[in-house]
Amino acid sequence: MVFAFLRGNSTHGGLDHVEAKAISMLADARHSFDLATLALLTNADAADVAEDVRETDRRINTTEQELRSELVVHVAVQGSSDIGTVLGYTLLLKKIERIGDQAKNILDLAEQGVSLAEHPDIDEMLADRNAMSQLFLETSELLADAGTSVEAVAGFGDRVDAVLEHHKAKMNEFMHSELPGREVVPLAIYHRYLLRVAANLLGVVRNADAPTHPADDLADDIDD
Repeated sequence: MVFAFLRGNSTHGGLDHVEAKAISMLADARHSFDLATLALLTNADAADVAEDVRETDRRINTTEQELRSELVVHVAVQGSSDIGTVLGYTLLLKKIERIGDQAKNILDLAEQGVSLAEHPDIDEMLADRNAMSQLFLETSELLADAGTSVEAVAGFGDRVDAVLEHHKAKMNEFMHSELPGREVVPLAIYHRYLLRVAANLLGVVRNADAPTHPADDLADDIDD
């Protein structure tokens, strides 16, 4: 069964709540992402959402630290029999925490005065933003569904791979553009953040499937 090492493989139990909290962290990360991109892509004032985004990021970080400490204690008490489960959860939680950081980075762009609301391709960028937000929901649904299949994970991976290629192409386009740097640099940075978000969402699902998935190297390479 997909995610079997997270569901029922713990010989001593007591870790089921970690999955629920991970899904809650994903919901928080999506909330931050939606607000931060709203500030960057529309005429919304970044100051109106800044504290919400930062407070949500602090909550994500606190939850990740608390759960990581709990997982360490679990191994210390129960021994190595649950090490696979603990490793999977630890990597999964770290990736969600990184997504929260990336949402905060997008907010930082808006707070520095970058606004893409009047960009000629704003409709496409808003569509990309909405599609990315939907990926958060799909990730949560895959984690929450006890019947998640290999095919469902593969299909999700194919869709996210297409998103990654799209944002890589955009970054390359802006890096070779003859437009002034003040126009293309923020766009290239923004697409890099979107690339990181997508890679880490994919990493969450793949870590839940297998904590040492070789494709997970992508997210690690993208995260500085």
